[in-house]
Amino acid sequence: MNAHSQFAARAVEQIRAEVSAPVAAPISAPYDFAVTVFHDIAAVESIWRRFTAAGIESPGQSFDFIRLWVEDRRIRSADQHYVLGTVNGEPVAILPLHRKRVHGVRVFTWFPGAHAGCYAPVADIAQLAALGPQGRAQLWRAMAGALKGADLAYLRSVPASLGVHGNLFDELGSHLSVETLFRAQFSSWEQCDSEQRSRSRRKHDRQQGDRLAALGEVAFEEVTEPVAAHTAVDIMFAQRSARFRSQGIRDAFVADHLMGFYHAALDAGSGVNVRLHVLRLDGAIVAVRYNVVHGDRMFCLISSMSDCERVQSGSPGKQCLLRVMQTVFDEGFAIFDMGSGFTDEKRHWCNVQVPLRQHYLSLSLVGALIVAGHQSYQRLRAWAKGNDRIKALRRMTRLAIERVTGARTSDQL
Repeated sequence: MNAHSQFAARAVEQIRAEVSAPVAAPISAPYDFAVTVFHDIAAVESIWRRFTAAGIESPGQSFDFIRLWVEDRRIRSADQHYVLGTVNGEPVAILPLHRKRVHGVRVFTWFPGAHAGCYAPVADIAQLAALGPQGRAQLWRAMAGALKGADLAYLRSVPASLGVHGNLFDELGSHLSVETLFRAQFSSWEQCDSEQRSRSRRKHDRQQGDRLAALGEVAFEEVTEPVAAHTAVDIMFAQRSARFRSQGIRDAFVADHLMGFYHAALDAGSGVNVRLHVLRLDGAIVAVRYNVVHGDRMFCLISSMSDCERVQSGSPGKQCLLRVMQTVFDEGFAIFDMGSGFTDEKRHWCNVQVPLRQHYLSLSLVGALIVAGHQSYQRLRAWAKGNDRIKALRRMTRLAIERVTGARTSDQL
């Protein structure tokens, strides 16, 4: 076992050691449901860590990731809602929700928005499954009933299935399938290589590698030294900004002042296990991947590459990802999660696709009307994204607005 595999094993053991509460016995019917709402994440830490000791679906379920997010964004205690549902006195699920205003509407939603790939209630999966559809429906209704001060709860990007459990969230309000989560899941690099790369694909990767190597000395590394790591993240965000500008896309990292959070996650005391992979050409960083590790899973949150035309001829982004895939599965990770949204690299590498659903809980008449409108919008948006003519029209409209106003527009038009 190499050093990185040992580190991953120690991390899993450390998480398990932190959980002092014993595993609860199966809950038996009849069920007595109770709900408590906390406004301090520390109040649910021990239960949260117990629920996630065996693994998480994304950093959106990581206690340390959410704790850091709340601190960095300076979210008021009154707007933090950690809804704990118990059955017969046993904790079963936590809904960690941020109450905020979106376009003037009061909404409960996940804390990091679109920044963590997918989300789901933090739960004792075995107990949740044992409740059955009726029991889960009662639990979710009781937890929703404790939400006060907003018109709806909007729970984006919830997996339709968790491992062998395919329907644990069916009763969580109404839902709409609009996205897909992409993952690479292999027992080794050899399996990944043999199943995902054809002979022509290997030849293509080799040719791209040769073109990049012809430009200078190529080096790949995991950056661990703190100063170098922060420098690499600055370069990553600069590369992302350049790409957003060229595509006319809003740069949320800059506009929403989020770069500080990702820098803070690098610090040793953050509790977040960040793995930063970089590809260099003659010492200069030409591609970066910002990953978060939990147990035997690695989640890629951000990637970037140089916009230099000379360097792009060697496909630095693809060459960096090739080396990441080799590294991840050589080090014993079971899953490399690449998030939602279809891209060419996900088509090449990911052998697991998980449908994601938007869940809605109406908390008022106004909320019910908003839910109906938003679901219609989501259906229309999903249809438009899959229609080449509509995409071309959107692009032409955006360029026309830019010519008239002289300003970049968002791709959400």
